[in-house]
Amino acid sequence: MKKHFVIAIDGASSTGKSTLAKGLAKALDLAHVDSGAMYRGITLYAQQNGLLVNNKLNTKALLSQLDDINLYFEGDTFKLNGVDVSTQIRSMQVSEAVSLVATIPEIRSFLVAQQRIIGTNQSVVMDGRDIGTVVFPKADLKLFLVADVNIRVQRRFDELNTQNTTTSVKEVFNNLVERDHLDSTRADSPLVQADDAILLDATQFTVESMLDHVLDLVAKRLG
Repeated sequence: MKKHFVIAIDGASSTGKSTLAKGLAKALDLAHVDSGAMYRGITLYAQQNGLLVNNKLNTKALLSQLDDINLYFEGDTFKLNGVDVSTQIRSMQVSEAVSLVATIPEIRSFLVAQQRIIGTNQSVVMDGRDIGTVVFPKADLKLFLVADVNIRVQRRFDELNTQNTTTSVKEVFNNLVERDHLDSTRADSPLVQADDAILLDATQFTVESMLDHVLDLVAKRLG
């Protein structure tokens, strides 16, 4: 297998990108980077510091504080300025605001630079919405995941239920549809399938069968 390679996994929210990426990283003993967690981390920072209230973002203030935001992965945890926020960034409050933050070009540039450094220094499985199109357009293997919206809603609803939230299925559905629209229509790095990405419909797989299928692809492409 190649000594250094990048596997890029893109797709909309709750299509199973991170689950697949984590499985691949574990099976191949690689680093895993959930780029969406990084955007969620900045969103949480903005909320915690009064820069994002009632869906109104103080963009100028947030941009002036980017150098004060330290985001990093440590094992299975994601940390914001030294604090484990793995659960907090998955809250509905963050989900409802993250696309607003992710549309800001300066923030995208800030995080893309960090993501490229990570993937340049080591082999990595990275998932997000623009990994194969913007972050690593020359990735060794690109995947683009889709899934039936009802399955995505149920997956996200089940995830939220583990946090003892009172969010309804309808609220989750509306949030996913809105995020899909914002992510696919934003001017900077919209969610689109790269021309050379392999399309996978997660609806047609179990978690285990998709991992096995992609491991076969990895072996054929990189072995």
